[in-house]
Amino acid sequence: MDDAAKVNLLDLDRDGLERFFADELGEKRFRAHQVMKWIYHRHVCDFAEMSDLGKDLRAKLEARAVVMPPPVILDKPSADGTHKWLLGMDQANAIEAVFIPDKGRGTLCVSSQVGCGLNCQFCSTATQGFNRNLSTAEIIGQVWVAAKHLGNVPHKQRKLTNVVMMGMGEPLLNFDNVVRAMSIMRDDYGFGLANKRVTLSTAGLVPMIDRLSEVSDVSLAVSLHAPNDDLRTELVPLNKKYPIDELLDACVRYAMRKPKTSITFEYTMMQGVNDLPEHARALAKLMRRIDAKVQRANTAKVNLIPFNPFAGTRFERSEETRIRDFQKLLLDAGVLTMVRRTRGDDIDAACGQLKGQVMDKTRRQAEFKRKTHIDSITRIN
Repeated sequence: MDDAAKVNLLDLDRDGLERFFADELGEKRFRAHQVMKWIYHRHVCDFAEMSDLGKDLRAKLEARAVVMPPPVILDKPSADGTHKWLLGMDQANAIEAVFIPDKGRGTLCVSSQVGCGLNCQFCSTATQGFNRNLSTAEIIGQVWVAAKHLGNVPHKQRKLTNVVMMGMGEPLLNFDNVVRAMSIMRDDYGFGLANKRVTLSTAGLVPMIDRLSEVSDVSLAVSLHAPNDDLRTELVPLNKKYPIDELLDACVRYAMRKPKTSITFEYTMMQGVNDLPEHARALAKLMRRIDAKVQRANTAKVNLIPFNPFAGTRFERSEETRIRDFQKLLLDAGVLTMVRRTRGDDIDAACGQLKGQVMDKTRRQAEFKRKTHIDSITRIN
């Protein structure tokens, strides 16, 4: 059987793998656990090396299955320790995954789609347009590639401790594959991460936030970026369909179903756009409203993200003093607020800079280039 016709075991979570062994191979379900340990704990892809499996079982697996992580096209370290991988998804497309080391933790930023269809105005990924959703194997394969690399690095601080679905794409538009991949991340036979150490970031698909709360216990982050509907609709066009009040109500419902959880609201700081004192005061009111409805302090947290520039953008990063003043206004209002340190911008691996290689089906690349060309002519004239 050709490899393309075989089952990629990275596509299956524990339940799916148990069913595969029982129904397709006629084997005991516990064999799935053995194979998961080889794949995710020891980073072994060759069935011949799985020494605690019998010869007959290994032959069955060779005939029916493969373990095929995505190929690494580019492996690029940053001066600050950040690491970016460009991973091939097929002959035409590639995506990016980024590892960010910090004191006591190492976070991997994982993509869920080839490109993104939401067209958020301040995000480099949006300029690439959209091609398709990633499979479960392509999502968990990013974690596998990073974990294997980090396992070979003799520095304790480079251990993978957290995963954020915050790379290319909108995770909730690829719901089933993302949820399955997050299950493997949290499975003891997979990567064994605690629920709170896996975070899904969404631009605000309200019905899917509700659905996520029913099937998963991961942490939730919301790309807010503005405290009122007019500005947010300009920056995040999805807001026209799911305005702020509806989005925050969905966040309240999510928090009510998860008694110990908090929700992080991401807020990219753009000079003169959303960084004024009145924006901070309006944002504080929104956050306090969530805490009041959930009846739990610090349910809503704010993560201020300095804008990371990319070619052709019309936005600029807020000045450091303005970011700190904005943070102080929120803190003084009782809102837990952090400022994200920019990492990996020397290799275009910072938040909002991920691009990859996208065979755009939406014509957005062409439209962005056209607008950039017109803007450059306007500035010259």
